[in-house]
Amino acid sequence: MAWFGKRRTIPDGLWMRCDACSQMVYKREVEQALWVCPKCQFHFSLSSAQRIRIVLDEGSFQETDADLAPTDPLGFVDRMPYPERLEEYQKRTGLKDAAVTGRGTLEGREAFFGFMDSRFIMASMGSVVGEKIARAFEHAHELRLPIVLFCASGGARMQEGCLSLMQMIKTSAAARRYRDLGGLYITVLTNPTYAGVMASFASLGDIIVAEPHAMIGFTGARVIAQTLNTELPEGFQTAEFMLEHGFLDRIIHRKDLRKELALLLDYCPPTFGDPPGHAPTAP
Repeated sequence: MAWFGKRRTIPDGLWMRCDACSQMVYKREVEQALWVCPKCQFHFSLSSAQRIRIVLDEGSFQETDADLAPTDPLGFVDRMPYPERLEEYQKRTGLKDAAVTGRGTLEGREAFFGFMDSRFIMASMGSVVGEKIARAFEHAHELRLPIVLFCASGGARMQEGCLSLMQMIKTSAAARRYRDLGGLYITVLTNPTYAGVMASFASLGDIIVAEPHAMIGFTGARVIAQTLNTELPEGFQTAEFMLEHGFLDRIIHRKDLRKELALLLDYCPPTFGDPPGHAPTAP
């Protein structure tokens, strides 16, 4: 029969497989749901540009320190020389490194923002990421703004050795200075947030929230289970497990992030003192 010999084809790019439930889902439907699976509510990873578009008021973002770019101080070579790896990811993502920072508004509330992009070497923290995060706290203080950091990372960047580990100290110290000066620091943990980033600035927010089912921890559950030779609790390292055990303040669905973050910025304004050189007015 004529109909038997014809085969209908589906154009490429219309469907995608969910990483969590393995179901095929209509890509446009996922995109309209802010890159959340309509079947299981799994939150897909976002690029920094997608995150800015979803969270901030349109056209409000003003990037800072965009010229910072990594170098190769150790002459590191694994499967390829580090400079070649950097060039590959810079071409692939259009970014110089794994963090984008700047000021912007969220439902009219002005704040300083940082966005980590897992497309760039799994948002690993090297010297540039650490420097941009540290400067973000300094900029936020100078502008007398709260700071909101969207964290995602596989950890420290091994190609920069101990220089990457030093960023844990630098970013933690910057966060503490900013807090001591009266700033408000909110961290949003996304999937996944691990290792050196989690063990430093990502865990130091005055308010710590996460997206649903985000994986959060220092090292992978399998490594922990093998090291301790024990069976880990169900749901270990998920955002829900962390909330239950008191590490998180809230879990916020992506569709509610703008509204909820705006409320937090209203409820907890920074308490900066007078700027340097400011003369108090007479009573």
